[in-house]
Amino acid sequence: MKQRMLRLAVLLAAVMLLLPASVLSSRVGTRSSLRHYETRRDLSVYFSNADAVIAGIRSALRQRAQSVTVTYHAKADSMADITLLVRDLMQYVYDETPSPLEGDYLMHQNGGYELRYSHTPEEGGFAYQITIVPDYYTTARQEAETSEMVAEVLSALHFTDRTSDYEKVRAVYDYVYAHVSYDTVHRKNTYYHLKSTAYGALRYGTATCQGYAVLMYRLLREAGVGVRIITGYAGEAGGEQEYHAWNIVRIDGLYYNLDVTVDRHTESERCFLRCDANFERHQRSGAYTGSAFYAAYPMSEQDYPLLRRETRKEAES
Repeated sequence: MKQRMLRLAVLLAAVMLLLPASVLSSRVGTRSSLRHYETRRDLSVYFSNADAVIAGIRSALRQRAQSVTVTYHAKADSMADITLLVRDLMQYVYDETPSPLEGDYLMHQNGGYELRYSHTPEEGGFAYQITIVPDYYTTARQEAETSEMVAEVLSALHFTDRTSDYEKVRAVYDYVYAHVSYDTVHRKNTYYHLKSTAYGALRYGTATCQGYAVLMYRLLREAGVGVRIITGYAGEAGGEQEYHAWNIVRIDGLYYNLDVTVDRHTESERCFLRCDANFERHQRSGAYTGSAFYAAYPMSEQDYPLLRRETRKEAES
């Protein structure tokens, strides 16, 4: 352990080149040039201009680049830490930004990535190459079509500067509820990824929980409403808990839980704008339960005040 802690920490500076297979080239820096990116202190390598590196990777993913390659020179052997280095970088790549096309939307529109890396001896150390190969759920063309369909939906909802956040949430929820059904055909097909996308939900009118949550996220972010995608587990009382995704939405400065998937299945609104205490049978993953997350996304201690909650069946009778 002491030997590991004494290893030289190398800062790597990189510049993004937007190519079909995107490349980041780098040079060695010093620890004092570290910027906003909070790195793991136990790693032997990290980037001094990590903000630019992260922004470059994020841009490449949005453009559906086939791969993203990072090249750099370092004196020390850092191969053992590359996997953790890239894992840290990707966590920042998926951070929330002002763009509706990034943050949770970008993260949930792909199934991770394949990592390839190597190094070769050269004068004064080693030349390193790291290649990230994303597993996209949609193509660039499909994302362009998604943007067109999202614009059509929002245009039909006729939001104005005077439309409140609640009215926007209500309208988007009602639209998704009415136009998207659960994809029972492809539910267990691990090779059919469109079930988990906004594209599949809009184009084919079917989705699994992730597709519902991603579509809600995209529509609400485009409409200017604060929203996140939450993952965890959910299930009926006494039944098996299954991996699940839903949303939290911001109204008047506080967040409320919203799960269109369950409401569509139960023909109810039991998961519409609920506080945590009344959001039964849902359990968040650890990333969404910490004090830092709740400080950034404060939950209301009460359900959003609706005049009356009723099932859809009651409303239609």
